[in-house]
Order: sequence, then structure tokens, then C-alpha cells
Amino acid sequence: MKALLSSKPVLWFLFLFNLVVAVAAPFVVDGSQGVMTAVGMGVVSLGAGLSLLKGRGQGQGQGQGQRA
Repeated sequence: MKALLSSKPVLWFLFLFNLVVAVAAPFVVDGSQGVMTAVGMGVVSLGAGLSLLKGRGQGQGQGQGQRA
């Protein structure tokens, strides 16, 4: 399961889908429930985005290590 969740297509899906829901939730759901939904989905989106950035930095480091 960990390999599936750390794959790039899944991370991109989590990032984009949760970002869209986080932006739309306050307009679709009224009151504090919409705000809390936006916050929760925003946290998941940020986590997926950070994982994408972290994986990008590791991929560059691996290529340099093979040359040496």
C-alpha cells in the first residue's frame, strides 16, 4: 500500500483533487463544516505536494550518485 501511495500519479491526483475540493468546499457547504472540510482537504493536499517536492529532490540526487 505504501508503494501505491508514494507513486507519482497517485500523489498528483491527491494533490490536485484535494486542492480543488479545499477551494470549493466553503462555497458548497455552509458554515463551519465547509471551513473544516476545506482545512482538512488543504492539509492532505499540502502533504501530497510536499511529497512530490521531496521525491523530486531525491530523484536528482540519485542520478548524480551514479555518475561518481
